[in-house]
Amino acid sequence: MNSLDSKNYFSIRNLLIFLIPSLLGVFLFMIPLENGDGEITLPVAFMANLLSDVLGAAMSTIVLAVLLISVIMTIFVTLLKPQLFMENDFLKRLFVVGPFWFVIRVLGAIFGIMTYFEFGPEAVWSENTGMVVFGDLLPVLFAVFFFAGLLLPLLLNFGLLEMLGALLNKLMRPLFRLPGRSSVDCLASWMGDGTVGVLLSNQQYEQGHYTKREAAIVSTTFSVVSITFTIVILEYVNLSHMFWQYYLTIVIAGLAAAIITPRIPPLSRKADTYIDGSESEDEVFPKGTNLFAVGFNRAMGVADRTPKLSEHAKSGLQNVLDMWLGVIPVVMAVGTLALIVAELTPVFTWLGAPFVPVLQWMQVPEAAAAGQTMVIGFADMLLPALLAGGIESEMTRFIIACLSVTQLIYLSETGGLLLASKLPVNFLDLVLIFLVRTIVTLPVIVLMAHLFF
Repeated sequence: MNSLDSKNYFSIRNLLIFLIPSLLGVFLFMIPLENGDGEITLPVAFMANLLSDVLGAAMSTIVLAVLLISVIMTIFVTLLKPQLFMENDFLKRLFVVGPFWFVIRVLGAIFGIMTYFEFGPEAVWSENTGMVVFGDLLPVLFAVFFFAGLLLPLLLNFGLLEMLGALLNKLMRPLFRLPGRSSVDCLASWMGDGTVGVLLSNQQYEQGHYTKREAAIVSTTFSVVSITFTIVILEYVNLSHMFWQYYLTIVIAGLAAAIITPRIPPLSRKADTYIDGSESEDEVFPKGTNLFAVGFNRAMGVADRTPKLSEHAKSGLQNVLDMWLGVIPVVMAVGTLALIVAELTPVFTWLGAPFVPVLQWMQVPEAAAAGQTMVIGFADMLLPALLAGGIESEMTRFIIACLSVTQLIYLSETGGLLLASKLPVNFLDLVLIFLVRTIVTLPVIVLMAHLFF
């Protein structure tokens, strides 16, 4: 397929419309900076933390209000079907959901109430289950969703993706089986935060820029843990002095997974069709094509057609409401249930048992203790690091810390977001992708650990 546009869209107006928002978006979502405490963070994450600090103790009340508004409005609209809501596509999509998601929203509100008031079974609201999600995760997500929803259009809507799509198509396709435009998504996800990456991928999919297969690959392969949180994990296992060895291992293992996992099930079996059902066609550029000129002109074309600022603002606010009222209840429900299973049952210990002989064969010290941590990260990324606290071997703690970050699929965070989004992945997909990533990255991590210890 060749879709080169012969029309020239260049003008100073279009150049400024392309450059200013795009550069601002790159700065906010992709440029790591050092904050006042000496920690590395992104400007958008810094603003989210600032909002959390300003709201302070009121944040838990706000989160509870979000959970209650979501479930009350869902019940009201689903049962009564008021004309105002049914004739508005956005409101209808927001509050009219299927039976499964209806139950999930109700469950999220119930768990939120129980955790906020600390009543009912302690298994639901304890500091290791419901409070982890309600008290630690949801306030962060509330703030991140606010800024990400409003500001993501800077990256998506002003031509940056079109320009990089032409420039990097020949790199992204052979390596990761992805279109060139996904490079922005992948970088924002890798340099930024897993939650931002999932949200960015979901928007690209809903706007018809990714096929089902491409959206599934980007959201489950590149939406990595933020640099800041990798440092937190390293501190949990008392290996802060090994940051560079640790992060080098994460990058190498992550790239190995990014190259291999899209080529095997379940990701390889996702349909190469867009959200509207149309089929994907690879773009082929004639030999000798100036890809920079093509990409630049396409960016100018997007700038030429961009709607008014008010339309972008309206779209951003809708994104925020969609994430607050649609995603937060799912994370509360799914995350709490996963942590209850992890804390109160031996399920994850049983599931990790097959890894013990593998770890022994790989000459990993304290393999039996390490085996318990292999799959418990599916519930929450912090759990492996917490269990590793009692392990004496630095090498084993290093392996656990690296693996917990590269597994990527955590039901208490990114997993819940993926299930709540429109992205074409289900629970079974998440289980299989988690296991595939574990199997692919573990040998790489163990090999690197043997080099360092």
